Amino acid sequence: MTRKVYYLKTCDTSRRIIKQMGDLLNGFEFQEIKAQPVTAQQLDEMKTLAGSYEALFSRRAKKYKEMGLKDMPLYEKDYKHYLLQEYTFLKRPVVIVDSDIFIGSSKKNVAALQQKLQSL
Repeated sequence: MTRKVYYLKTCDTSRRIIKQMGDLLNGFEFQEIKAQPVTAQQLDEMKTLAGSYEALFSRRAKKYKEMGLKDMPLYEKDYKHYLLQEYTFLKRPVVIVDSDIFIGSSKKNVAALQQKLQSL
């Protein structure tokens, strides 16, 4: 049974969502991805739940444009490489609740996460 939150403490959105979930996240393991980078094994576990590395990849990261990635075709191996190389490419937060994964900050995703946590 995995219950984990991957977040970035300097990310206002991550902090807001974690605060919004409050006590519903009691008992979860928190991993701050800048201080404790995501491992290849953790990324593979997330990919298994998410269906692809691309689903975990944030195109909003400043480095996405800075590195010229928006002008290049990217494949699964590329997404995996960049996710492991640079923490800012991980959509945040990533919350794993048993066999479900919630990625990013869309209203729909946050609502689904809250519903899942309330059902535990």
